[in-house]
Amino acid sequence: MFELTDEKIKFLEKRANEIRESVVKMLYEAGSGHSAGPLGMADVFSAFYFHILNHKPENPDWPDRDRLVLSNGHICPVRYAAMAYAGYFPLDELNTLRKLGSRLQGHPHRQSLPGTETTSGPLGTGLSQAIGMALAAKLDKKKYRVYCFVSDGEQNEGNHWEAVMFAGKLKINNLTMLMDRNNIQIDGFTEDVMPLEPLREKYESFNWRVMEINGHSIEEIVDSVNEAKTIYEKPTLIIAHTIPGKGVSFMENDYAWHGKPPTKDQALAALKELRSLGGKIEME
Repeated sequence: MFELTDEKIKFLEKRANEIRESVVKMLYEAGSGHSAGPLGMADVFSAFYFHILNHKPENPDWPDRDRLVLSNGHICPVRYAAMAYAGYFPLDELNTLRKLGSRLQGHPHRQSLPGTETTSGPLGTGLSQAIGMALAAKLDKKKYRVYCFVSDGEQNEGNHWEAVMFAGKLKINNLTMLMDRNNIQIDGFTEDVMPLEPLREKYESFNWRVMEINGHSIEEIVDSVNEAKTIYEKPTLIIAHTIPGKGVSFMENDYAWHGKPPTKDQALAALKELRSLGGKIEME
C-alpha cells in the first residue's frame, strides 16, 4: 500500500466531495434512489477505491484483485461514482442511473457492470457471499483480501447473523467487514425500530475483532484496514460511525432521506454546499 501522506489525504477528501456531488446529480437525474447512505459513505469509498483496494479498473476481473462486496446494495450510487472516477467506465454514464437499459441499476447487477462483484439487494446476504470468496482465496492459496460493506439496519436480518457465527467459527482472517453505522433506516432511527446495541460486544462474543472509527476520517479508515491485515486469528469488523446525508445540511441525520432523491431546487442547494470553490452550477 502506498504511504498515506498529507497530500494524499487532501486528494482523498477532495475526491470524496466530488463523489458526493456526482451522487446528488445522479439521484436528481434518476428521480428515484437513496440519498442519505451514499453521501455518508463517500469518504469510505474514496479511501478504498483510491488508496486501499488492490484492483485494476482496466481489468475488473483480474484474478488477484481484492474483492469488495456491497451487501447494502441500495447505496450503490456512491459505488458507481467511485468506480467511474477510478476509470471503470466514463463519468457521463453516471447520468443513466436507474434508467431503462442502464448498466447502473438501482441495485448492483454483477452481469450488467463488471467490477461490482455481486448482485445485491436483499439485505443480509452479502456477508455469506463474501465468506465464500474469502474461503475460495484460502483454498486457492491467493493473497487477495475480501471486504464486505454492510448497513446497520441490515443487522436486523437473521441470515446475516448465521454468517457472522460461521465466519467467527472458521476464523476467516482474510475477511474484513465494514458497517455503515449511521443510525437510520427507512422507517426511522435504528434504536427505535429494532435496538442494535451493544454491537461491539455481540460481535466479540462470536469471535470477531472489532474496531470503531469515525467513518469520515480518511486516516482512521486507512489505519483500521491496515490493522485488520495484522489480525490472524479471527475476522475483523470495522464499525464506521457516519453521518447520513453527510455534506448536505438539510439531509444530515434525517432518516426521511434514507430512500428519496432531491428535487431540482434541493439538488442545487446541495451542490452549493458541497462545492468549496464556487462557480456556476449547471443542471438540466
